[in-house]
Amino acid sequence: MAGPHRLAARGLDRLHAWMARGHRGARGFVSDPEPRGFGSVTRGRQILAGRCLLAGQLVEIRGRDLWDVPATTTGFDAARHGFGWLDDLAAAGDARARSTAQDWLWNWIGRFEGGRGPGWTPALTGRRAIRWVNHAAFLLHGRGESDRDLFLRALSRQCWFLSRRAQSAAPGVPRFEALSGLIVAALSMEGRAALADPAVPLLARECDAQIDATGGMPTRNPEELLRVFTLLTWTAADLHRAGRAVPTGHSAAIARIAPTLRALRHADGGLARFHGGGRGLNGRLDHALAASGVKPRPIDARAMGYVRLAAGRTSVIVDAAPPPAGAAAFTGHASTLAFELTSGRRPMIVNCGSGAVFGDQWRRAGRATPSHSTLGLTGYSSARIATSGYETGRCALIDGPRNVPVEMTERPVGLLFWGGHDGYVAQFGLTHARRLDLSFDGRSLSGEDMLLAIDRAHKRRFDRALQQGPQTGIGFDVRWHLHPEVQARLDPAAAVVTMTLRSGESWEFRTDNGVHLSLQPGVYLDDTHLEPTRSRQIVVSAHAVGPETRIRWTLAKARDTAIAIRDLHQDDEPGDDV
Repeated sequence: MAGPHRLAARGLDRLHAWMARGHRGARGFVSDPEPRGFGSVTRGRQILAGRCLLAGQLVEIRGRDLWDVPATTTGFDAARHGFGWLDDLAAAGDARARSTAQDWLWNWIGRFEGGRGPGWTPALTGRRAIRWVNHAAFLLHGRGESDRDLFLRALSRQCWFLSRRAQSAAPGVPRFEALSGLIVAALSMEGRAALADPAVPLLARECDAQIDATGGMPTRNPEELLRVFTLLTWTAADLHRAGRAVPTGHSAAIARIAPTLRALRHADGGLARFHGGGRGLNGRLDHALAASGVKPRPIDARAMGYVRLAAGRTSVIVDAAPPPAGAAAFTGHASTLAFELTSGRRPMIVNCGSGAVFGDQWRRAGRATPSHSTLGLTGYSSARIATSGYETGRCALIDGPRNVPVEMTERPVGLLFWGGHDGYVAQFGLTHARRLDLSFDGRSLSGEDMLLAIDRAHKRRFDRALQQGPQTGIGFDVRWHLHPEVQARLDPAAAVVTMTLRSGESWEFRTDNGVHLSLQPGVYLDDTHLEPTRSRQIVVSAHAVGPETRIRWTLAKARDTAIAIRDLHQDDEPGDDV
């Protein structure tokens, strides 16, 4: 149930949307708008085939208007009123795609322009306004003067609404969307530039509040950081085009974020998938970095709480900081010391990802430690998910690690990472420590996972946990989740798992004797897929019976794997399985 403050905000949103009806439309655009971003051609073609995937909900739309489709979730309504599907239809780009986009847009104007429907929030209106401006040429092609006037009137009214309500959006991405949408829309239309005047310093102030000195955000979500970075580069370009100065806070934030995003990018160009974020739309990161004008520089190994190890064709990105706190705790994951590994163009070790679009059960499962490539005590996560807020799907991450010491060393043979966290100390007296050693040729990653009772107090707590638990000791599992495209085979006799990537590369996983090595079913959660995707996971299981337990393992390319492989296999776009 929404609180009184949220209900009051909704009432004010509706009031100002209704008041916007008295606002006259602009005469035209200052200059012909040019598209700055597209979606997926594949998803656009799927829409034209009558199947539309929005926020994890697949709907059949053959012969139906998008706005006639019943929404089963608020996420679906947000996705269609945010007009993300317009990016996909514009990417498809043919006459049928344009006709569909035009029909849905003018039907939206007829139904919702006067403040009706769930799409009148500052964040959704900002998101929608940006897409209308970006794809204005695509939408207005072949339409008459009356339709053009309707379009400009509706866009002008949304711009006026944002001028009154953008600042009321929630801090972070929603406020960035609202303020950016106001600036982009106001500067694009004749006679509306004054509406952007208050938003320009407010956006700079939001940059100072939300983008820290290292170019990171409180949510620690790499994909969210990319969304904000894209909005900031677009608005900066519009301000330059209008002959206006970009505030220092705005331009400084762009300069801080760019190297952070480069550090969070895997060898294949995709972002690390942590704390609810995905890989990012293909090409979006490269385009945003190029548009920013921030020149590449040596990548800092640490960025937004992550550590990056890269050598040869291999990249490893580790979550090496406490999970998000405060308001960001509602989207945080219990992933401390988890890592992902990509070889060339192929992800190999991944985290399961966010299951938010598949419902609350998958959302909770995706946030738990067993959904990440790290060590977890049997039945426990390194941070717990609160039970309060379960009805609304807003459950905070609590009791997570507070102390996460990290050390990076460059050695003659490779890069060495040491990290630890105290997420299990309070209940079990155990500290999880992890060592990762990446060879300079990128062909081998050796690791060690340790459970340690460090001091007397921790040892006493560990002894009590042993006495209260089973006689076999405190059980734990170390997991390595495999990307769905990885083919894996376990040889029990040799205690080795052989993994073959789509490129043809072969990797081998080995671990200590005396532990249980298994290859188990896994899952890959991606909001571009219709449902959770089956995958595999390597699991090493053992028990802690003393104050020091160690598991050593190696991930290495097979000896007969070439130093460089011509990976010519064409990837399918996200959503091709729809």
